[in-house]
Amino acid sequence: MANQVDFVSGLNSYSNGGGRPTGPLSEGGDSHGTSQADPASGAIFASDYKKHEDLKEMLDGSKDNLKLDAMKRIVGMVARGKDASELFPAVVKNVVSKNIEIKKLVYVYLVRYAEEQQDLALLSISTFQKGLRDPNQLIRASALRVLSSIRVPMIAPILMLSIKESVRDMSPYVRKTAAHAIPKLFSLDADLKDELVEVIEELLKDKTTLVAGSVVMAYEEVCPERTDLIHKNYRKLCNLLVDVEEWGQVIIINMLTRYARTQFLDPNSNEALLQSENTAASGFYDDDQSESDEPTTTTPATRPYVMDPDHRLLLRVTKPLLQSRNSAVVMSVAQMYAHLAPRAEMGVVSKPLVRLLRSHPEVQAVVLTNLATICSRRRDIFDPYLKSFFIRSSDLTHIKLLKLEILVSLATESNISVILREFQAYVHSTDKNLAGATIQAIGRCATTISGVSDACLTGLVTLMSCRDEIVVAESVVVIKKLLQLKEEDHHSVIAHMAKLLDSIKVPMARASICWLLGEYCDKVPKIAPDALRKMAKGFTAEEDITKLQVVNLAAKLFLTNSKQTKLLCQYVLNLAKYDESYDIRDRSRFIRALILPPNGESNILTRHAKKFFLSAKPAPVSEIKYKERDGLQLGSLSHYLNQRAVGYRNLPEFPMDQPDPSVRNTAEPVPVATEAVATRVKPAAKKKGFYSSSSSEYSSEDGEGSEEEGSEDEGSGSEGEGSRTTSEGDEGTEDEEDASDTSSSGVSPIVKRSADVRSDVRSPLRRRELSESGSEYSDSEDSESESEKSETIVRKRTPTPTGKKPGGKKPTSPPSGGGDVMDLLDLGSDPVTPSLPVMMTSSDALLTPSLVSELEGIDLKAETRGAPPAAVRGTGKSYDLLSRIGTGGLSVVYRYTRGAYLYSATAVAIEVSLSNHTDDVIEGVELREGKRQESGVSVGSIDPIGSIGAGETHRVILGVDYGDTTRAAALELQVGSRRHAVAIATPVGEQLRPGESMAAAEFVAARAKLGGMNEVRVRVERHGLGAESVRRRLADAAHVGPVVADTGEVLRYAGRTVSTATLVLVTLATDDAGVEVTVNCERMVVGSMLLKEIRLALESAP
Repeated sequence: MANQVDFVSGLNSYSNGGGRPTGPLSEGGDSHGTSQADPASGAIFASDYKKHEDLKEMLDGSKDNLKLDAMKRIVGMVARGKDASELFPAVVKNVVSKNIEIKKLVYVYLVRYAEEQQDLALLSISTFQKGLRDPNQLIRASALRVLSSIRVPMIAPILMLSIKESVRDMSPYVRKTAAHAIPKLFSLDADLKDELVEVIEELLKDKTTLVAGSVVMAYEEVCPERTDLIHKNYRKLCNLLVDVEEWGQVIIINMLTRYARTQFLDPNSNEALLQSENTAASGFYDDDQSESDEPTTTTPATRPYVMDPDHRLLLRVTKPLLQSRNSAVVMSVAQMYAHLAPRAEMGVVSKPLVRLLRSHPEVQAVVLTNLATICSRRRDIFDPYLKSFFIRSSDLTHIKLLKLEILVSLATESNISVILREFQAYVHSTDKNLAGATIQAIGRCATTISGVSDACLTGLVTLMSCRDEIVVAESVVVIKKLLQLKEEDHHSVIAHMAKLLDSIKVPMARASICWLLGEYCDKVPKIAPDALRKMAKGFTAEEDITKLQVVNLAAKLFLTNSKQTKLLCQYVLNLAKYDESYDIRDRSRFIRALILPPNGESNILTRHAKKFFLSAKPAPVSEIKYKERDGLQLGSLSHYLNQRAVGYRNLPEFPMDQPDPSVRNTAEPVPVATEAVATRVKPAAKKKGFYSSSSSEYSSEDGEGSEEEGSEDEGSGSEGEGSRTTSEGDEGTEDEEDASDTSSSGVSPIVKRSADVRSDVRSPLRRRELSESGSEYSDSEDSESESEKSETIVRKRTPTPTGKKPGGKKPTSPPSGGGDVMDLLDLGSDPVTPSLPVMMTSSDALLTPSLVSELEGIDLKAETRGAPPAAVRGTGKSYDLLSRIGTGGLSVVYRYTRGAYLYSATAVAIEVSLSNHTDDVIEGVELREGKRQESGVSVGSIDPIGSIGAGETHRVILGVDYGDTTRAAALELQVGSRRHAVAIATPVGEQLRPGESMAAAEFVAARAKLGGMNEVRVRVERHGLGAESVRRRLADAAHVGPVVADTGEVLRYAGRTVSTATLVLVTLATDDAGVEVTVNCERMVVGSMLLKEIRLALESAP
């Protein structure tokens, strides 16, 4: 009783904390959650115990350091596999945190649990959409990843719009995430396949290596049958393959393997024909060769195979990847060579694959499985690495069996002795599975190589005396097969095996002995009946496979020695008649009716029964176990499992006829015209620089030379300071001019060309325009010529105060002729004002067809100083940028020209006017891009200003790419030593351009596609607002154009955003009471902002 009291008191003291020191620390070593008790105190069994209470308090607090600590602990729990779903409400509230580190961890958590907690995740969907516009690329990518993890069909349209926006993102990481979201959306709503295919087609044009693997993965998941999407991108993918990440390399190689099987001929289809031709060619110097001079004709049947250059390109670019550190990449290249390469080139994969055998056991298993299949086709390529497949004691059992299979495949007459000596060690291994498989391997070697069959048979007979029952049983089974190959008398072997019936217990071995005794019963007439007596005695205890052979043995002995074995045969058949297995019962009834007919009546079957049972049996054929996997693609899961996995697609067969290879040719940009555009400008004085003397000399001499020569050869006018015109397709003349320039001025043409284009390629906007216009760099042989064709020569001039050229030479007047100039621009005899950028055409860099169409309506004869050609399209409304009070008399205003910016089709053209309101010249005026530019906004190169005379106005054209956002473009104006930071925020209406003409049905169809969340509308109540007033106000608010004839009450307009060419539709329904405005646009932010601007324009006073 006392012991019980002590035990109870001990439990009470332990539950009160006596068993373990208690303190304020909660679980996990954190002191913030004081409400959570120590689990050792027993409080976890209390009804008021709350799990993870300390973490919830930390997340609900206001301190970022506590929230960050809590999120780190939660993510750690998720990484260790613990359930943290209960914390979802507390975590999702912090998705709006301004701390970048906290927001990253929150998105990591949401990606894991968004699919499980869909209802709570839907409440934060607006936050995720806002995260898509975050300046941090990691946040944008994480927001899209979380949005795609919510598996609710209702958000499919939102996810589709988010993917389309992310595809155009400037960050490759965000575009990569968008590619990953495509298969998720496709599995959520398969009806969106057509739109997703368009997105994939756009992403396939991406030249970033970070995106290539992801978009190919999306292509394989959504539309693997669309090989037309790969045609134009085939060579680009091949050239990018080496620089793609390892996971992407595996995806791209597998895709290109399937593509190549449909586009190229089989390189091994006429291998036998080539061998025969090589044999015939060996008699080239034979004496009996005819010396006829008649040319030999090659018939189509004997025409040698010529590999397609694109086929060779694929093999060439993947060969270096065999040295990759990633085993999956090496395996992918190996399987590609096995399915695509000529057999003579398969040897390059042998050494890299053998190298993988030093990797982890999991990798070894996959590699050896594929090696076993490859060896069944080409055993010769692995002969030098025979010892690499020898079994080690540390290998796992399945690795040992795979190596044993490969050794059997590699066995030849030259190396069989080495392999058999190795097998002798494996037979005595403690691993019984290896020992049994080795004996079977010995039998297969004896079957395939006849020279060692006797030695193998002798060795197997010796193994029958081994104490290991498994070894003996396997030896018996193999000997039974080998005896079928030998016609000699094997009386002693069969007699020795018959004695083993008393000791061997393995059913397969006992069945094999019975089969041998029945098959060769005439060779052992005394031993076979006695063996049947022993087997009949224990018939009921045998396995089914043994019983069947015992019944066959009884029938064979009855047919050959009926006097001695008739009663035994009837006894065995009676036992089999009532056996539990219906197979044995049916076999006994069949045999009884065949050899023991009822009433003793003999029939035709009975008379031929001996032929049925004792006819000659064909020798067993040794088949390679892994050869049956030859129909499955190497390296695939289906090949490893030897069964078709879900989603497996058969490897296409090679075509019989060569498909058209021209589909992979990338179309060269179409030139606008064969003539060059020449612009005449006033000569400008250059500042002395590094090449001060040579530059001035070069400028004066070359300028005079160009004026004297005129434009007869080039078909264009001359230019001051040696500026030259390039004519498409006349590269030889251009090279000669470069050479003459170099000899006369001493300046290298490379230096000259780089000086010309340095100002253009400096800005990101100009670089992107150059890349879009065709300056594409690749590893192909003609990359140098392509880059030369895509160079753009642009000159920028500043006015010279005096009328003399540098060097004191008197300037000559430019010729007035311009007849051979391209018909697109009629420059006349008036010079272009120096404040504008002067553009020259080179091949196809700037004058794209879309730009030509916009230049057709430009009048370059305007004499207003600094007025841009597209100024006629502007609304005339100007906005103040800087007052003259703060700049010392210099006022700055700007307006939107609504014309095309010459250097980029995605930029908004803005005219900035700088007016000098003083009586003095203002020096040191410079307008440049601001230092702190917002993300997604880029400003093109700005012409230098220098000085502005008294009372003069200088105009500059800016090109700003806003990315279809309302962010402001940061600029900096320097006047003397003072700097002024300014910003221009362009309304959405000014970021549009009129769309293409549409029919009424097309407009209605496009509007129907942009319904739902892509449509916003508002009602403007204003009486007396006529249709003409509505048109005028809309024209002031948005740069859109009418696309269909209005009916008087319904006005329809369409446009596209300048940056991303997103379609925008505007519908105005007018009546006596007001106007109903409807805007349809894929980008919901653009649509809502445009609607707001149109509403304000309609509500404004007249």
